[in-house]
Amino acid sequence: MKVIAIAIILLTGGLLIYGVEDMPGWGDPDSPASSHVSPKYIKEALGKTATPNMVTAVLGDYRGYDTMGETAVIFTAGIGCILMLRKKRKGEGD
Repeated sequence: MKVIAIAIILLTGGLLIYGVEDMPGWGDPDSPASSHVSPKYIKEALGKTATPNMVTAVLGDYRGYDTMGETAVIFTAGIGCILMLRKKRKGEGD
């Protein structure tokens, strides 16, 4: 069973390393994100969101559902940790 787990881990790691080779360089101005996505946000952010701060416009309006989902996951994890680590009272969970 350990051999299968190690093989899966090595295969997954190899695929991730192979996939990284096709990514653009860090800070590359010719990358797709810099040449297609960023100019659209810069041009349209104020008109579509009525928010003068571009970071707030992207996080609050364009990525609002994503940010809300991340917040819900972190909240759920926090509640789970609190419930697992709380002290038991006498007579509780004998």
